[in-house]
Amino acid sequence: MARRPPSLREMGILLALGQVGMEMVVPIGVGYLADRALGTLPWLAVVGAVLGFVIGIVHLLVLVNKLDRSNASDPQDES
Repeated sequence: MARRPPSLREMGILLALGQVGMEMVVPIGVGYLADRALGTLPWLAVVGAVLGFVIGIVHLLVLVNKLDRSNASDPQDES
């Protein structure tokens, strides 16, 4: 069975999920690098982890709400 290529909408969703993942990981790395420069291990990395988690969850909720609104306004045929 041949697989169809992903639609633009599916690609957009995957890209958004990747962005949310990066929003969660990058603050940890920045906090770790700042900790090494300032000698405050592990406190800024912990702050980065909490901040990244909060930012990622908020962005994920915004994306889910946007997806729900677009699904409600654009009904598709059910087959």
